[in-house]
Amino acid sequence: MTTHLPQFNRALLHPRYWLTWLGIGLLYLVVLLPYPVIYRLGCGMGRLAMRVMKRRARIAHRNLELCFPEMSEAERQKLVEKNFQSVGMGLMETGMAWFWPNWRVERWFDVSGVEPVKALLAQKQGILLIGVHFLTLELGARIFGMHTPGIGVYRPNDNLLLDWLQTWGRLRSNKTMLDRKDLKGMIKALKSGEIIWYAPDHDYGPRNSVFVPLFAVEQAATTSGTWMLAKMSKACIVPFVPRRKPGGKGYELIALEPECQPPLGDAEETAAWMNKVVEKCILMAPDQYMWLHRRFKTRPQGVPSRY
Repeated sequence: MTTHLPQFNRALLHPRYWLTWLGIGLLYLVVLLPYPVIYRLGCGMGRLAMRVMKRRARIAHRNLELCFPEMSEAERQKLVEKNFQSVGMGLMETGMAWFWPNWRVERWFDVSGVEPVKALLAQKQGILLIGVHFLTLELGARIFGMHTPGIGVYRPNDNLLLDWLQTWGRLRSNKTMLDRKDLKGMIKALKSGEIIWYAPDHDYGPRNSVFVPLFAVEQAATTSGTWMLAKMSKACIVPFVPRRKPGGKGYELIALEPECQPPLGDAEETAAWMNKVVEKCILMAPDQYMWLHRRFKTRPQGVPSRY
């Protein structure tokens, strides 16, 4: 398949999108405020969201229960509360990623670990950039692209206006975008020495998944895409963590050490290794991970739901 990126057209001005335009306008105005004010607003919005999004709060709690059974109930509840503050900030950070000028993004970020990435790119070595689903991810992708522009992998949005807007925002600091189903396009880009951003940490359903451990969960459905991409492209794998500093002090983006010889014996071996990398990333900022996703919804045939 070939990825066709959304373009702005007059149909996006139709009245059906006016409410979306209003929300976009409000978000644009809010992120013009000083960052400490944005931080307080985002955290406050997240605390409110926890009261409204009760089903998602239960999912986050259940995920933590499954992953960290040794954690006390009080610790788990505190982590869910902090996580929902991050949910509110995630909305703000999406607006910051799309609308802030480069100088303002740079001002609030400390960046480390990108020099080895630049050295690999200079050698025309393809890089599979592993970005797990932190709530800061949109902003993290913006700052990473400002230092080393790459190619994003995305799922088209059902709302055509948001589909265009997220593509426009992400292309402010990156080269292009590929549909997550465009495997040939990803392999071609990696073989030509590009960076491909890739998220292997969600439950994408039973198709092209294998069951391997993640934290305390023995059978977590995990994509086999990492194995296919790395095996066919010979890409180096570089995980990165965009982490919000406590107390509204800004952010740090940390690129971890490149792995140019990952275990590629079969899909299970690669997925199990990849989940260990994902665990390491999550533990660097556990309150900022997207726990409200039903990560363990896919089960082996005949096995009851975890939710």
